[in-house]
Amino acid sequence: MAQQKKKDSFVLQAGILAAAGIIVRIIGLLYRSPLTSIIGLEGNGYYSSAINIYTIILLVSSYSIPSAISKVIAQRLAYKEYRNAQRVFQCALIYVVIVGGIASLLTFFGAPFLVDIENAVPVLRVFAPTIFFSGLLGVLRGYFQAHGSMVHTSISQILEQILNAAVSMLAAWLLIGMVKGEGETTQAVYGASGSALGTGAGVLIALLFMYGMYCVNGSVIKNRIKRDHTRFQESYRDIFRIIITTVTPFILSTFIYNCSTAVNMKIYQYIMTDVEGMEETFVAIQYGIFATQAITIINIPIAVASSLSSAAIPGISASFAMKKKKETRHKVEQVTRMTMLVAIPSAVGLFALARPIVQFIYPHREALDAASELIRVLAVTVILYGLSTLTNAVLQGIGRVNVPVVHASFALVIQVVVLVMLLLFTDLDLYALAIANIVYSLIMCILNHAEVKRSLRYRENVVNTYIKPGLAAGCMGAAAFGIYQGVYYVIKLNRISVVIAIGISAVIYFVLIMKFGAVNEAELKAFPKGAMLVRIAKKMHLLKK
Repeated sequence: MAQQKKKDSFVLQAGILAAAGIIVRIIGLLYRSPLTSIIGLEGNGYYSSAINIYTIILLVSSYSIPSAISKVIAQRLAYKEYRNAQRVFQCALIYVVIVGGIASLLTFFGAPFLVDIENAVPVLRVFAPTIFFSGLLGVLRGYFQAHGSMVHTSISQILEQILNAAVSMLAAWLLIGMVKGEGETTQAVYGASGSALGTGAGVLIALLFMYGMYCVNGSVIKNRIKRDHTRFQESYRDIFRIIITTVTPFILSTFIYNCSTAVNMKIYQYIMTDVEGMEETFVAIQYGIFATQAITIINIPIAVASSLSSAAIPGISASFAMKKKKETRHKVEQVTRMTMLVAIPSAVGLFALARPIVQFIYPHREALDAASELIRVLAVTVILYGLSTLTNAVLQGIGRVNVPVVHASFALVIQVVVLVMLLLFTDLDLYALAIANIVYSLIMCILNHAEVKRSLRYRENVVNTYIKPGLAAGCMGAAAFGIYQGVYYVIKLNRISVVIAIGISAVIYFVLIMKFGAVNEAELKAFPKGAMLVRIAKKMHLLKK
């Protein structure tokens, strides 16, 4: 594997992964519309119930592996301990084979006990093998990320989502065709199972790609190990101990941080069916609107923070391990500003164009009003989750791995109390889920942010990080709403109006952040396609030539 070039900045590598994250989310969003048309709202509800449980099991077994492994390997690479780094990689593979294998078997055979909706059981069983392959994929991604290369992970993520989309729709269509005439519920179950099959196909192609890249770089890896004259060689026993003690807090933190969705689902379904007496099918459809329409759209910009977090951990871990605190603080500041430059306008844009965006993506008009209003309520979580996800990664990168666990546990308890009270004593229904999400992300954001500032003695530039992007985003949001209304009034075509409104408002935001001085030339160059952005800015007289 070629060493990361010096000219490739920390922000650039993070930006590559973030860009891939956005592309992956957009692909996921685009195929959900035709897929929902194929499997229907009922099938969508069964799929949502199964994938939430699958996600929780994946979080425990392998989701945190890339971040944890990249942290451990990056610390050894910082001191050029290539042999020890390779031993960590080998031990990590053994770890995920054991843990992933057990998790897959438990998911398959324990599916009836894991989901409350009986019709979601076969869907969850289809997900089971994917858990095993995801662990192996996670180790390979973590290995490349530790070496400062986010390109391999980015390409694998895009390949994964493309195949996921293609196989999901094709398999759902074929399976539904097999049970034509056997009732809508049977067709919904088979369609949801086909969609789950697509997830496994995507993970498998990504795994094959990453393994291929590892083989291509095999000679470079071997040569590095031969040139490694480090006297201290870690034993496999010590490495397994390090992996377990590092991975476990990552898993706990990520599990608690992300399991709020599954906890919310369980609480919502139980109260709506067992307490309020609603039909199971109706509840599944309602939750499907929240989970696969509103949350799916909200998660697109949040994916930027998740990608930046994954990219941030190796660099922050390496600089912190070498006691370069000033460099560590600088990296934290860079990645925070980059996240907010995307998260703040995304939140404003979703609020301003919620209904047109939902109408652009989803064909089911009966869910249009509910999904668009939920997005308006949830828009602020783009900023809150962006910050809390990022600060989670920073704390893990500087060795404060147990702190996010405590914060996530506290936030989860408060969120559960709020959700139960709202569902039992108000008629907010799905809006109770949205409010619970806001409460959870706000608590995590406040606690994590305070701990990062205390641990690193970090003082951020509030004006450039939050205020200037906020002002630019506010103007952009007003412009986006006005442009959409004006264009739609003339041509009466929603999708074209949305594209025009987003395109023009993005240019307005870019001009404003440059005029406000939120980003300078050096920082702009660090972004993906930064040189092109600088040239554009200079032609528009936003930067001095």
